[in-house]
Amino acid sequence: MIVCKEAVERLWSYLDRNIERAEEDKLEQHLGLCRHCCGELEFARQLRAKLATSEETADPSTRERLRGFLRSVRG
Repeated sequence: MIVCKEAVERLWSYLDRNIERAEEDKLEQHLGLCRHCCGELEFARQLRAKLATSEETADPSTRERLRGFLRSVRG
């Protein structure tokens, strides 16, 4: 089983559906047991939803900053 550090590193790929099936299975197994990482996943989901909504209504410079932030967290 993977540890929390590995789980958190994979959350964005998991949300993007850009993760191999075996890795997805390991992550889901970890999420089934770890409340902390489930909280991280929920935070990432809420952040993504908020950023998507904000990007639609934001001015161009704010949209670019949001895109830059997303690029930085995705690695």
